[in-house]
Amino acid sequence: MGVRIKIENLDFYYGKFKALKNINMNIYDKKITAFIGPSGCGKSTLLRTLNRMNDFVDGVKIDGKVLFDGIDIYNGGLDPVELRRKVGMVFQRPNPFPKTIYENIVFGLKNNGVKDKKILDDVVERTLKGVYLYDEVKNKINKSALDLSGGQQQRLCIARAIAMQPEVILMDEPTSALDPISTAKIEELLLELKKDYTIIIVTHSMQQAARISDYTAFFLSGEVIEFDETSKIFSVPRDKRTEDYITGRFG
Repeated sequence: MGVRIKIENLDFYYGKFKALKNINMNIYDKKITAFIGPSGCGKSTLLRTLNRMNDFVDGVKIDGKVLFDGIDIYNGGLDPVELRRKVGMVFQRPNPFPKTIYENIVFGLKNNGVKDKKILDDVVERTLKGVYLYDEVKNKINKSALDLSGGQQQRLCIARAIAMQPEVILMDEPTSALDPISTAKIEELLLELKKDYTIIIVTHSMQQAARISDYTAFFLSGEVIEFDETSKIFSVPRDKRTEDYITGRFG
């Protein structure tokens, strides 16, 4: 089982505030890793360091290393644009562009100079089938993506991410704005997608982490308190704070 991303001695600052403290973690290839913990504990901050999304925030400082396939992404080893092509992102609220379903999916490819209509058509069909959306939208592919339901929009955003053929997909609470039926569809989809992609998901739902992830990291006040196989985190946590959180004593 290969290590896709290796995080070493990572400290992260917003100005003087230390948001992440000495994070060390391996993210394994073609597995789902869940980040759990109370609000404001650093889960999303760490997620965003993995494709340098935090570069867009003023006053940010990072110490330590994030190695992607052995290349340090913060020390000139990998161009940020290339990194974000390899490491896709899906956000908490579905955020389709105010364009057609078709244009949403091919947006990144066109920006990267792909003009061949046959290639674009193939990618649209393949990715929509890949997220189990094709049968639902095949007759309205040239209609606005904003007409879709919330759950359909989120699957479209996942299709848009995988159209770029990333290797890793980051997901920041991708089902928190969705109803239980849409959430179940996304979870089913993620279990299917991990055959081809390495997935990291921030979730407030411990049930979700337990259902779909292979590994879980429990965060508290900017630290990773415990990181292990999900089955162990939920059945035999080593740290009392992990046990207190997953049994609902706080958070």
